Amino acid sequence: MSVDRRGVADRVHSACIHLLRMVRSVDRETGLSPSRLSALSVLVFGGARTIGELAAAEGVRSPTMTQLVNGLEADGLVRRRPAPADARSVVVEATASGRRTMRQAQRRRLDVLVDLLGPVDPADLELLDRATVLLERLARGG
Repeated sequence: MSVDRRGVADRVHSACIHLLRMVRSVDRETGLSPSRLSALSVLVFGGARTIGELAAAEGVRSPTMTQLVNGLEADGLVRRRPAPADARSVVVEATASGRRTMRQAQRRRLDVLVDLLGPVDPADLELLDRATVLLERLARGG
């Protein structure tokens, strides 16, 4: 049996986008824009970064990221501190409030997914669990 890799890729891509849209629907409860929430997510789950590193991770320019960080800082969700290797540079890190906000947002997203999985029969749930292992491996680059 020959599997059409492009067809599989197309269906995985489409399903992931649709699922992400569904779970993102609860993100507005944070009161943060998608851009701010995404930057906060990088800091909470990926650790402290310089503005440049955060901008690169988010695919935006440093001035754009500086504006996002300014807003997050004004909201008390992140703070700047001197970079250990270069006192002229700063590192941005999530505050306890920022980590709490992100964990609550993650919990709401997971609640949406749990509800979607509710009617799935155990055999399909097990299959999805195994497929997720493969998707995680692909996300790591191999």
